[in-house]
Amino acid sequence: MGLPGSGKTTLAQQLQKKLKCVWFNEDEIRHHVSRDLTDLAKDQVEQATRLGRLCDIVLRTNRYTIADGVCPTAETRQAFKPTFIIWMATVKDSDYQGFESPDYVHLNIDSWNYDINDIVKIIRQYAEHT
Repeated sequence: MGLPGSGKTTLAQQLQKKLKCVWFNEDEIRHHVSRDLTDLAKDQVEQATRLGRLCDIVLRTNRYTIADGVCPTAETRQAFKPTFIIWMATVKDSDYQGFESPDYVHLNIDSWNYDINDIVKIIRQYAEHT
């Protein structure tokens, strides 16, 4: 998760290749599955709920699942119910209205110079111990 332009989709693409997992892009879900929703706060919560539900269905198959999205508030993150949060802290200034930084993340990425193999290792270690 992170602000627009922070590299969420780029990281998700890289992780999807390395982990051979299912990847849900929030923009694609909004365009194809959730066309009935707006950008209003109540619809953002519903979008997060739907995205989280899709991930839950895939997780039943014991496969990694990635969802990249903004999840702008504590309420949307609670509706999504993430298992592991990667925070893309590469964007410092944004015009995005109503964004609340998360209180807790599992992994904070604050530079574009990350090593994807290190991130994959952290995710796998976390998965083994949960």
